[in-house]
Amino acid sequence: MYKKILIANRGEIALRIIRACHELNLKSVAVYSTADEYSLHVKFADEAVCIGPPPSNESYLNIPRIIAAGEITNADAIHPGYGFLAENAEFSKICKDNGFDFIGPNSDIINAMGNKAQAKKTMVDAGVPVIPGNEGVLKDAEEARQMAIEMGFPVMLKASAGGGGRGMRLVREESEVVHAYNTASAESLAAFNNGEMYIEKFVENPRHIEIQVLADSFGNAVSLGERECSIQRRHQKLIEESPSAAVDDDLRKRMGDAAVAGAKAVNYVGVGTVEFLLDKNKDFYFMEMNTRIQVEHPITEMVTGVDLIKEQIQMHAGHKFPDYLYNMKLRGHSIECRINAEDPDKDFMPSPMSIISYHMPGGKGVRVDSHAYAGYEIPSYYDSLIGKLIVHSPTREDAINLMERALEETIIEGPKTTIPFHQAIMKDDTFRSGKFDTSFLESFEYNKEEKET
Repeated sequence: MYKKILIANRGEIALRIIRACHELNLKSVAVYSTADEYSLHVKFADEAVCIGPPPSNESYLNIPRIIAAGEITNADAIHPGYGFLAENAEFSKICKDNGFDFIGPNSDIINAMGNKAQAKKTMVDAGVPVIPGNEGVLKDAEEARQMAIEMGFPVMLKASAGGGGRGMRLVREESEVVHAYNTASAESLAAFNNGEMYIEKFVENPRHIEIQVLADSFGNAVSLGERECSIQRRHQKLIEESPSAAVDDDLRKRMGDAAVAGAKAVNYVGVGTVEFLLDKNKDFYFMEMNTRIQVEHPITEMVTGVDLIKEQIQMHAGHKFPDYLYNMKLRGHSIECRINAEDPDKDFMPSPMSIISYHMPGGKGVRVDSHAYAGYEIPSYYDSLIGKLIVHSPTREDAINLMERALEETIIEGPKTTIPFHQAIMKDDTFRSGKFDTSFLESFEYNKEEKET
């Protein structure tokens, strides 16, 4: 087992990993930029090392400085969290080359799953259903046009190295293909240094369902159920829940088996998430595999009782996971709302500023994962996540009601937040019915005046 783990991240996920380390009796090392000097992950880690100024490329994305921090603190493993370097194959390899265990996949697996076209081929070979599309990457915009005509519109152009909605274009007419290809490729090249593109048939108004997978180094892998991630804005998730109202036991098993087959196909170790699109006929298609812990992992923890971070650490330390995971049953219903420092009245414009007053809700079934506190200055350099509000109840209706109560108790004064937006969604009849898809927010009307009343 490890003795000391360096957390190459910040914010709530760094604090979450530090807590897991302490419960496993492991020493933790925080790294931080000068903007995060007073962040809670710095306070609660056993050691902390400043790795540079606020810009990410000079701190949290600066591999030499992170490696140096690991060396001077004698850490034996590095946990990347999510975002930043979590799915960076070069970072995984450099960690290994410098004698650190990377608590994530090796560079070959990250490359295999990070390249969307290659990942799709791997899943086809493993028997996992995929969205109809081209094999490999497109040569140019003209090939994209020809493929789109053959498949029939609408189609989705996707960057092989894309993520977070970048490098994606929905195309409904032939005349749009060339421009969409060129702009998406340029966007991906600028963001990921890779302009390769592929094309898929566009599944109209699907649900976004992801399966949590856990695998050890002995060839064992299990599914820990699904997460419903259809409530999203510009491909960014806002609300997640588990289980999904659209998934019954039979579909859950089929999707879980497919996700496990995909993980085993690449000899995966640790926690991973296989994302699927689910259409109206309950057919599902592989979308991508995230080779890291997810932001929304707490809802899976709530319905399974499994501590995913602790299991992740132990799997990478060479432990075999316990037999009870094979017979895991989902218990109750969990919902997570991402509380962001954004103004929903102004197209979710970031609102980085000092938190004047801060009170989080409590009571049975309420969990808060946050690094914020009264007086905390929200930096403008990073994402706007203040924290995650998670609830767990016996039924979905109970969970929604509990989330309404928890949101009402939440007080964050200073920055604008997404709290009123979440409150409006919880009251929405379509959301409460469970009969929604990824187009939900296109028709959802957020009424500021009604909220204030």
